[in-house]
Amino acid sequence: MKKSLQVLLFVLVSGAIYSQNSVSTNGGSTAAATELNAQEQQEKEKSVLEKPYNESEDAKKRIEQLVLQAQKENKRIILQAGGNWCIWCLRFNQFLFSSTELKNIVDSNFLYYHLNYSPKNKNAEVFASYGNPGVKYGYPVFIILNSDGSLKGVQESSVLEEGKGYSKEKVREFLQSYIPSS
Repeated sequence: MKKSLQVLLFVLVSGAIYSQNSVSTNGGSTAAATELNAQEQQEKEKSVLEKPYNESEDAKKRIEQLVLQAQKENKRIILQAGGNWCIWCLRFNQFLFSSTELKNIVDSNFLYYHLNYSPKNKNAEVFASYGNPGVKYGYPVFIILNSDGSLKGVQESSVLEEGKGYSKEKVREFLQSYIPSS
């Protein structure tokens, strides 16, 4: 009888342990599958969004050209720092340029440039000249220049977010706060 109880107890304890491991393993599998699905969704979304960053462009030279143009047109320059690898960078680009209102604000007051940061081309010298804001804020980050090329300000993007996108009101306020005076 004593041996039967020991065997029964062993079977019950083993079953409970197996049951807990199965739940834990299954929960882990579900979490991993959910994360994999989210990554796949992001990759799918990235594949259809415009890729505005040019890894091979000489950013320093391009910004020098933009400064000359900004002086002639009395505009400021917005550098959207990020890369084609960054889903939030691509989402912002799509959001900004698909809104007629926001696009008009940009076109009337700013020259807009996608400053690349990627493993292939980190534009380290250019980023260092603006205090490496991507290190502090992540990407995208917006570097606003006066028409003479001097730094006017830096705007982190997280405060502009809303859900899986951006807030039109917050982006409008950001852009309007940097419109140059006439």
